[in-house]
Amino acid sequence: MARWRRLKQGGPARQRTEFRSVMKVAVASQNRREVTGHAGRCRRFWVYSTENGEILGREMLDLPKEQSFHEHDVRAPHPLDGVRVLITGGMGAGLVRKLEARSIEAVATSERDPDQAVSAWLDGTLERLPAEESHDHAGEHGHTT
Repeated sequence: MARWRRLKQGGPARQRTEFRSVMKVAVASQNRREVTGHAGRCRRFWVYSTENGEILGREMLDLPKEQSFHEHDVRAPHPLDGVRVLITGGMGAGLVRKLEARSIEAVATSERDPDQAVSAWLDGTLERLPAEESHDHAGEHGHTT
């Protein structure tokens, strides 16, 4: 089962009376410090809560091996269902298709800092890499796509 850890950022939660539209952004980060280059096998993700282009906070999601995208049954629910975008250092076309089927935008980038990657994605300046060029281990474990 997936485990969540909350990391508080900033001060106390802001009190609001109006409707809040919080968007979730996930970042593959196996070492918890940098954006991971192979999202399919990654088991640790920072999940950011954002609102109106601002980061509200982040939580670390630790997945068991069988819930990595590489191992997970695409027909089964996944702990990252509900995030709007997944940012990673690299992915193949197969993972892009799996994410699109879950309505998750797949973004590969050369940015290594998770916080900077999310901030840049939110303001539209994140450098994007094509999935095929960013996925550099073709043939390593039996991909046929």
